[in-house]
Amino acid sequence: MAKNNNAAAPTTTPPEKSVDDMDIFELLGKSENIEQAASAMQAMAHPLRIKILCVLNGGELMVQDILEAVGTTQSNVSQHLAILKSKKVIVSRKEATKVFYRIDDARILRMITLTRDIFCGMGDDFTNLPSDHK
Repeated sequence: MAKNNNAAAPTTTPPEKSVDDMDIFELLGKSENIEQAASAMQAMAHPLRIKILCVLNGGELMVQDILEAVGTTQSNVSQHLAILKSKKVIVSRKEATKVFYRIDDARILRMITLTRDIFCGMGDDFTNLPSDHK
């Protein structure tokens, strides 16, 4: 029996690219995402703010709980919370006289988790941070 050489080859749809597979120029074209990343990284670029974010990585907390966890003054924590909030790294809600803060962006949560994994050895031990940053 003779083969039919005119038969169409089976068509396949190429798999979707993951972020890891994307061309670097494709990623660079996403300037809004890059701006958000730069803003978040700038906001995190202080040891006390990293400590605050590590604490908030566990979920929403009141200011008093954050103070106790990071071991500094209320005015110092408030200043750093304001910076994180202004850069949209954290959000807050008020309930009567209590203010609660949380990380509302899954990407930020992932960054903090990676930071903890890399620099803190998966723990909540902040003893390696200089004492002048408390």
